[in-house]
Amino acid sequence: MKSLDTLIKQRYSPNHFSEKPVSSEQLNHLFEAARHAPSSYNEQPWRFIYATQDQPEAYQQLFSCINENNQEWAKRAPVLILSLAKKHFSKNEKPNRHAWHDTGTAIGFLLLRATELDLYAHQMAGFFPDKAREVFGIPDEFDPVAMMAIGYLGNEERPNKPRKAVGEFAFAGTWPK
Repeated sequence: MKSLDTLIKQRYSPNHFSEKPVSSEQLNHLFEAARHAPSSYNEQPWRFIYATQDQPEAYQQLFSCINENNQEWAKRAPVLILSLAKKHFSKNEKPNRHAWHDTGTAIGFLLLRATELDLYAHQMAGFFPDKAREVFGIPDEFDPVAMMAIGYLGNEERPNKPRKAVGEFAFAGTWPK
């Protein structure tokens, strides 16, 4: 089993996916990992709409919500996922200003599990939330957050994308001057 540190460092977002399908068992593992993410008041505001290439109609519906630049490479991904966040708490209908944060945390858990299963995910901001809302009949209570393409790594060398140094984003006790 890979260490958490190894999984974190191994995770990246490819633009090339293998045609090898992702099994329903593996998808269940991904969503089970997301299920265990922490959330404000245990609200679990995330929702996912997904399809595999084995479900051509549903896959095409998700694919149609992705912008043209991302469609170029995402068309090879065996799985597409749309993440959504519920905007209000279920217990009192008050606004949940943490819903996107919590949804992102659930996605983080999903990404780590994917990496553990030798799957790769590429998240996309380049999609049409209003089209997704229309295509899937998403109620106003939910915000479409992001799209993801998931699959096995295709023929691609991992690029060396530099990461910021910790001191560029973590500040001990004060805002930098």
